[in-house]
Amino acid sequence: MRISYQGEPGAYSEAAVFEHFGSAAAADPCKSFEDVFQRVVQGDSQYGFIPIENSLAGSIHQNYDLLLQHPLSVVGERYLYVKHCLIGMPGVRLDEIRKVISHPQALAQCAVYIRSLPGVTAEPVYDTAGSVKIASELRDRSLAAIASRRAAGLYGMAILAENIQDNPENITRFLVIGQEPAVPEGEAKTSIVFSLKNVPGSLFRAMSVFALRDIDLTKIESRPLIGRPWEYLFYIDFAGSTLDPVVERALAHLSEYALMLRVLGSYPRHRL
Repeated sequence: MRISYQGEPGAYSEAAVFEHFGSAAAADPCKSFEDVFQRVVQGDSQYGFIPIENSLAGSIHQNYDLLLQHPLSVVGERYLYVKHCLIGMPGVRLDEIRKVISHPQALAQCAVYIRSLPGVTAEPVYDTAGSVKIASELRDRSLAAIASRRAAGLYGMAILAENIQDNPENITRFLVIGQEPAVPEGEAKTSIVFSLKNVPGSLFRAMSVFALRDIDLTKIESRPLIGRPWEYLFYIDFAGSTLDPVVERALAHLSEYALMLRVLGSYPRHRL
């Protein structure tokens, strides 16, 4: 089974792939999130694995947009505790470091720690594990990367400090995407996207279809509606499956208000 993810070997997305599908999964690294979606659309991979939000740094907006742009379904989710390490050349002392590189999300998650290092600047790059790869190739003793313990081992680098994230509750939520919808058994979650008329009370009425039926909303995210300034798409996750008659009635009710409504998928709910 081939599962595509964005990043280099040793990325947190790869770790999440192995946790979700097992160590025998064929994890396929991609340069961009768009590449992940394309591999699944074209059938080169059975599934894609994308981060969608982090408990410290917030949502990955690009992936919300890509979910709407591609004809794929959300078929699963996974939460992963992210434990960042400061990684440098073997034998380097911490006081030699002058620059730290990593993915922008990782830099944001370690902002307090980075500011505690005298004279150190931060620079974003395309990936956490990729930052370790870059540092290993440059062989610069003043350069450090932020990534996983596994990434340090893969690229022959040394761990200068561990658990440097600003908060120990640093958790990333990943979505699994595939060509065919899932049929969840047991506890489930559903993701949808919709747009509304830009009139007073429209969002209140949309939310009321869930409140009236005691459906638990677990996430709401708004994204700009391209070509229509100051109008928005709303992405919502809620507890339950579209196979549940209560959910089915709620979505039918929502369709009375929505200009556009798309079910991105119902899937097994993951709990930490």
